[in-house]
Amino acid sequence: MRILHTSDWHLGQSFMNHSREREHTVLIDWLLDQVDAQSVDAVLIAGDIFDTGTPPSYARALYYRLIAQLHQRKVALLLLGGNHDSVSVLTESSPLMHHLNTTVIAATGDAAQHVVTLPRRGSATPGCIVCALPFIRPRDVQQSQAGQSAQDKQRSLQTAIQETYAQVFAAAQAQQAAHENAHGLRLPIIATGHLTTVGASSNESVREIYVGALEAFPTNAFPPADYIALGHIHKPQKVGGLEHIRYSGSPIALGFDEARQNKEVLLVDVNASGLQAVTPLPAPLCQVLASVSGNLTSLPAALSALSAQGTPEHPVWLEVTVQEDDYLPDLAPRIEAMVQGLPLQVLRVKRQRSTAMPQLFADTGESLDELSPTEVFARRLAQETLEPALSQALTTRYAQVLRQLQAGDAA
Repeated sequence: MRILHTSDWHLGQSFMNHSREREHTVLIDWLLDQVDAQSVDAVLIAGDIFDTGTPPSYARALYYRLIAQLHQRKVALLLLGGNHDSVSVLTESSPLMHHLNTTVIAATGDAAQHVVTLPRRGSATPGCIVCALPFIRPRDVQQSQAGQSAQDKQRSLQTAIQETYAQVFAAAQAQQAAHENAHGLRLPIIATGHLTTVGASSNESVREIYVGALEAFPTNAFPPADYIALGHIHKPQKVGGLEHIRYSGSPIALGFDEARQNKEVLLVDVNASGLQAVTPLPAPLCQVLASVSGNLTSLPAALSALSAQGTPEHPVWLEVTVQEDDYLPDLAPRIEAMVQGLPLQVLRVKRQRSTAMPQLFADTGESLDELSPTEVFARRLAQETLEPALSQALTTRYAQVLRQLQAGDAA
């Protein structure tokens, strides 16, 4: 049985007012090609199918196109709800999905509802059993109790999630035993999840899954499934170095902090003996995101080098962090002037300010009270590497401001 494991598509995402429709269209075309080329039996999307609870019409159209195309190929599709997904949106067409070889699990319910048998491609022959758990909302598995501390709530929620997994896994084992008794063949068990686990590394585009309640679910609290297909973390990775617990990651970069990640989907081979292999398939890149930093002197060369990755039709989406010259008020127009005529589109300009307290007094034993405002400014300015003309201009400007303040105090 060969499963294609992916997650966190975020269909309909508006990235700084820019649509990802073209990228998702390319992704779906590529994925359908891989389903054929790699002889995939079933596709599993582990949450965050949509970016918001009210996805735009084009995102819904892409969603239904994927479902229809997989149905034509007689490939089963299992969709799990994520923390970005609306339960009502995912479940509104469940009866129709059933006739299109697609199973949607949007929210947590009775254990039996989460045991899904995925068939081999083009047949009714079972290939594996899935403990199909979506994003688990606290209200779905526990009742809040008055007087609980934050730590008590955290422990209670972790226990409730662990018990939910245990109940679903027990139901899957019962179905596994029944099939083995009837047909003499053990079906492998796969579990899913949309959460943060201990040992996973995250990034800025992932929202905290349980704000103030659950920081990370312990890896050893998962049931002993043959493979655990996870979503929510956008960086592809093994969890705790374990081969059978994986985040597929998002197939496209959803933030500038993901620009250097190698995006992928996972081919998962299982049989009666359990997990056989996990093979990453590099996802296509059709929109380059890049971050660059430097001062106004070094940035032009860095931007010129980045321009080789873009085209006039599809320029590189760019985040620029300005160092040293961050005090200038007109950074945005300066950066725009630098990219003029280059296949680069600046989406964000940031200022990198030092958070370290400058050492103004060295080992002299002096205190701030012993220095005049002009002396403090001079010592601080001396710690910067500036052109003499600029240094003199800043000194003159500071003196003017100081005189105005002193005149105001005297008045």
